[in-house]
Order: sequence, then structure tokens, then C-alpha cells
Amino acid sequence: MTTPIRPRRSMLYVPGDKPRALEKAKTLECDAILFDLEDAVAPQNKARAREGIADAVRAGGYGHRELILRVSAPDCAEDFALACALPLDGVLLPKVESAATVADAAARNPHPVWCMVETPLGVLRAAEIAGASDRLAGFVAGTNDLTKDLRARHTPARTPLLTALSLMVLAARAYGLAVIDGVHLDLDDLAGFEAACRQGVELGFDGKSLVHPNSIGIANRVFGPSPQEVARARAMVAAWEEARAQGLGVARIDGAMVEQLHVDDANRLIALADAIARR
Repeated sequence: MTTPIRPRRSMLYVPGDKPRALEKAKTLECDAILFDLEDAVAPQNKARAREGIADAVRAGGYGHRELILRVSAPDCAEDFALACALPLDGVLLPKVESAATVADAAARNPHPVWCMVETPLGVLRAAEIAGASDRLAGFVAGTNDLTKDLRARHTPARTPLLTALSLMVLAARAYGLAVIDGVHLDLDDLAGFEAACRQGVELGFDGKSLVHPNSIGIANRVFGPSPQEVARARAMVAAWEEARAQGLGVARIDGAMVEQLHVDDANRLIALADAIARR
């Protein structure tokens, strides 16, 4: 399914068995909450985590934030029962490697489906997965698991992952899906985090998945359009409309040629900026 223009600059993982974190998330400026039942929750705490998430969501107070449940496994009946009982915006599946997994999840719950792409096979099948269902909303890169499976190294430039990240973006864009970059390991390295966000923007990602609130502001700033970008986009659209009124097929702004493809991108950026401003 083609996703609407919706800010997804920052998606924060919140462990379901941490009541204080679930409550604090209601005050944070992240665009989405990823209620986590997978890696962040020990097996003996899964039941308690489900109860905590249910209580928090039913209590409300999350405002504009997109609420997505990361299930502990694509076939976990208890997690899908919880999803069906709550007013969520999506269900996130870990370690997706086939279109069949997506179809099964879509049949199990009424919410949009998101996929973690975090294994070599998942990356190689990204296009197949992206086209699996019109209920699919997007991909979230699982860069830590992928790095482990590749037997690669964590490097500041993420060179070992660039091919995989680009394949995820290609597959997502081919099917009109959102695509979210993976987490940054070093929570104290805010400069490195910002550099990774800028790289994510350059690669085409819509936003960043996060594990700590201290990085929300950076992700929102980097993945959101700047005032200068919005002003230029509006000027571009105005120049294009004036050129069309004169019967011209191209326009010029600041010495650069403007065609329909540039205007389409400018309109997308303006729509994103307007959606952010409405919050």
C-alpha cells in the first residue's frame, strides 16, 4: 500500500515491561513508538510486557504518535491477540524473510504490517517481501542483527551495510513503502549518531529507529526539512506554476532548471513540512 505523507523521522523502541518508559514516552517528541516485545524483553517477562503495553495504550495520552507493536515472533499467537485487542497503527514483524510471513501476519490482525529486514536472506528477498501485501506499510532496518549475520564490523561509515541498506530502500520505494534506518549503537556518541542520520537521509530513508530519548531531537532535525529547504521548495513550485501559465515546460530558479520531477519532490517536502507543523 502507498503510505501517506506522515512524519516518521524518529521511531523509539520502548520495552513493554518498563512501565516508567511506557509512561514517559507520552511526553517525548518522537513521531512513533515501537512497543517492543522482542529483543528488549526477556522471555520470562513477555506476559508482563503484554499487560503493560495493553494498560498504557488503553490509558491513552500518546497524542499524534504512531503506535506500532513489535511482536516477539511472526507466529506468536499471544502477541497477535494483543495486537487485535488494541487501537494500534501497525504491527512490526522481526526477521522477515518471505512474502508468506507478511501474508500470514496480515491475516492474523487488522493493522498495517511493518517488516524488520535484518538478515542476509531478508535483504536478498526485500523486493519479494515489499510486494507481498497491500497491507504492508514499511520496512525497518535491523542493522545490528544484519552486521552480526554478515560477520562484518561496526564502522562509523557503515560501509559493510551500504549495499543492504540501498536494497531495502530500492524495494520499499518500488512498492510505495516507508523505510526506516536502523539504530545507532553508541548512545553517548551523538555526533556519530547525527552523521548516521545524515547518511540515512542521503540513502533515502524516511527516519531513524532509536533506543534512547536523547537522540530524538537530532533525528527530527536531520530527517525533517529545514526552513531553508521548505522555502526553496515553495519557490520552486511557484516558479513552475508561473512557467506553466506561460505555456513553458520548464522553469528556472536561482539559475537551475526546474522540471516536473523536481516539482513532485518539492511538493512531497512541503507536504511533510506541513504535516510536522500541524503537530
